[in-house]
Amino acid sequence: MSLALFRSLPVSVVQVSLAAVLACGQSFRWTVIPLGSEEPPTHEYRLCLRDRVVCLRQTPEHFYYRAVYPDSQPTHDQVSTREKETVAWIKDYFQLDVDLTLLYQDWSTRDHHFATLQDRFGGIRILRQDPWENLISFVCSSNNNISRITKMVNSLCKEFSPPLLTLESPVADEKHAYHPFPPPSVLAVPEVSAKLRSLGFGYRAEFIQRTAQMLMEAHGTTSKPDAVREPGEIWLESLRKLTTQEARDELLKFHGVGRKVADCALLMSLDKKEVVPIDTHVYQLAVKYYGVKAPSKGKATMSNKIYDEVSAKLHSIWGEYAGWAHSVMFTSDLKSFSSYGLPTPSSSVSISTEEIIKEAVTDTLTKRKRLSDDTIEKTPRIAPQPAVSTTHDLVDTIKKRRRVVRVSGISTP
Repeated sequence: MSLALFRSLPVSVVQVSLAAVLACGQSFRWTVIPLGSEEPPTHEYRLCLRDRVVCLRQTPEHFYYRAVYPDSQPTHDQVSTREKETVAWIKDYFQLDVDLTLLYQDWSTRDHHFATLQDRFGGIRILRQDPWENLISFVCSSNNNISRITKMVNSLCKEFSPPLLTLESPVADEKHAYHPFPPPSVLAVPEVSAKLRSLGFGYRAEFIQRTAQMLMEAHGTTSKPDAVREPGEIWLESLRKLTTQEARDELLKFHGVGRKVADCALLMSLDKKEVVPIDTHVYQLAVKYYGVKAPSKGKATMSNKIYDEVSAKLHSIWGEYAGWAHSVMFTSDLKSFSSYGLPTPSSSVSISTEEIIKEAVTDTLTKRKRLSDDTIEKTPRIAPQPAVSTTHDLVDTIKKRRRVVRVSGISTP
């Protein structure tokens, strides 16, 4: 498959596995296109931002990227500027300043169970997403699974955001329309609730519309016609500068945003790497592998006390990047990843991201009997307490390697 239109960026698959990280329930708008090749790159991944569509392919040691714009004939200066913006966006979105191999080494030392998973589930890291899109996506996640969340988020974009451009498929004689994520002002209109209900959003429809309306009422709209983002979106991003609890308190003010949804936003878009979102799925893993006490009766309510205890326990094991470790553990237990990383009789290629997305019938809320966020199933077996290293902490080393990536001029999703 030709890479003539792509530029390369050295990124090892052990640092980022697109096949895993784009299908494990963090982001829901990436289009995945199989390229029909047994040799990498085997897939193309596309995401529509406000002003461009970013296209990625991956080999074991490189990202291959290109960006497509609505205007087909940019000037020479525009080409150079846009190229820098796209590279900066990729580095920022995938947080490439964090050395994932160091984190995996640290977690394997702290956690014997993690050590058994690291070879199969390498390259899984936390994305640094646009806070507005991330928040609304996880409002959609309530009592839901990855496949259905993906469908809802994409239908939201198609209904409320005009297509930025159409782009040909790399393997078929067809074109796809790409829609940006709609801004708060579009979703704040009262009529949005009824339309979302007609699209199958259920009770989440009011949560989405009301959250957008609250942002608009508090922060207004911009008077600049060429503004990339609205004031409410800028304010949400500013929560990155607050402490974890301060940012959480702000998020909890929105309709439909409970502790788990808020913590997902804190971890996946607001730089709170230590936050471990807890639901029944994660609770069961904590009972099974980390010595967390199962409820004395068959079922128990997910109280704030239980949430805090489980979160604190996992943080004590995994350290300051506990939220990142949680993502690896969570992904490893998804039904759709049951054969991920395992060799097949004919090849050693992992299952494709397209299969993962299509077959993802278990998400943060659908383990076993699809228990709701408010119910926890008892797991009878409690694993021994894992060994925790209190002296082996690589956070300082990792921090020294971090380089803040400034994104100037590029539009976020």
